Amino acid sequence: MNMTDPIADMLTRIRNAIMARRLRTVVPASKMKIAIATILKEEGYIKDFDVDNRPENPYGPQGTIRIALRYVDKHPVITQLKRVSKPGLRVYTRRDDIPRVRGGLGMAIISTPKGVMTGRKAYQQGLGGEVICYIW
Repeated sequence: MNMTDPIADMLTRIRNAIMARRLRTVVPASKMKIAIATILKEEGYIKDFDVDNRPENPYGPQGTIRIALRYVDKHPVITQLKRVSKPGLRVYTRRDDIPRVRGGLGMAIISTPKGVMTGRKAYQQGLGGEVICYIW
């Protein structure tokens, strides 16, 4: 199966697992997805994640990311995930135009020349880039 937007697939799998009240979900691995999962863990949106690179993996040689979702008082920490830049319409931003999500309560994930980081961190480092997604 050919997937045109693997990052949107990752966000959709997380969204579906939260709606089904699952404790964890599995996503095919890539460097970009691992970077996004790292940011989600650092910011406290997920409990943890680990990368499984065993050869008998059903997702093939790239491995999988197992994401442990976080809940507080039986309510998910992640209320919404929104993909911004898509393969058919890339969205870029300058340092001064980095969006604030939900008045600062959410977070934008941006791919910059120095790697994938939050919008706040990119602003502090004076970087712009491609807006990958919003999360709140």
